Amino acid sequence: MTAVLQARGLGKRYGKRWALSDCTLDVPAGHVVGLVGPNGAGKTTLLNLAAGQLAPTAGSIEVLGGRPGSSAAQLAKVGFVAQDTPTYAGLTVAEHLRLGARLNPGWDAGLARGRIERLGLDPRQKAGKLSGGQRAQLALTLAIAKRPGLLILDEPIAALDPLARREFMQGLLEAAVEQELSVVLSSHLVSDLERACDHLIVLVESRVRVTGEVEELLATHHRLTGPRRDLDRLPADQQIVSASHTDRQSTLIIRTGAPVHDPAWTVSQVGLEDLVLAYMNSAAATDHRPLLEVQR
Repeated sequence: MTAVLQARGLGKRYGKRWALSDCTLDVPAGHVVGLVGPNGAGKTTLLNLAAGQLAPTAGSIEVLGGRPGSSAAQLAKVGFVAQDTPTYAGLTVAEHLRLGARLNPGWDAGLARGRIERLGLDPRQKAGKLSGGQRAQLALTLAIAKRPGLLILDEPIAALDPLARREFMQGLLEAAVEQELSVVLSSHLVSDLERACDHLIVLVESRVRVTGEVEELLATHHRLTGPRRDLDRLPADQQIVSASHTDRQSTLIIRTGAPVHDPAWTVSQVGLEDLVLAYMNSAAATDHRPLLEVQR
């Protein structure tokens, strides 16, 4: 697997507080990768480190073969849209594009103009007068028109209405396909990740709980419901991700590559949101586990 981002024991400290610690991670190339986890997991810090906005306190991070922020050439390889989809309120749309052209040696003016036209944005309008969805689209245009090898988006659609979110995600997917971009998208909105992402990383307390291609993760995770039983009696190839019990019934989410033959269990599919919550809940209730990765 070729990685566009590799972190090894990565950490960032502010005073005595570690915002990210001991993070080891590989982000595969050629995918739209969803990064998900609870507040405080370190997602935003990780993405800022990857974009060269921060320097690590411990460990190492490499993006597209180089150290983030180490040179103008390295910065040009990464497109970054932060949480507040930053734009300059006093600049017009056209002025944003001219600024992008001045700052980015690989700037694709035709792509930027064409995208602004398709979006119906008035080049003369100031960013401060745009809607939230329009500002997000402008920020995305600035990021992709620099022709990056990796596009990083940190919760760019959290504050948008459902229609604006859908339009943003559609534009993102079109850009990823047309430019063959590798994308890392952090979001709390699992439904948006499910529509857009083909690879998933669940990060909890700086550690990867599960990572792999979405299709394979969904195919190998199942919900089992049946009479309450001792979990030690489960087959060795059934890894328990989460478990809940009543006096008479057990409900498990397991991971296995083999069929479940026990007739006492009712087996059902697990959606992406249930899968994510299962790993987050298991992490909250247990000690740290080793990294779990789908092997291709």
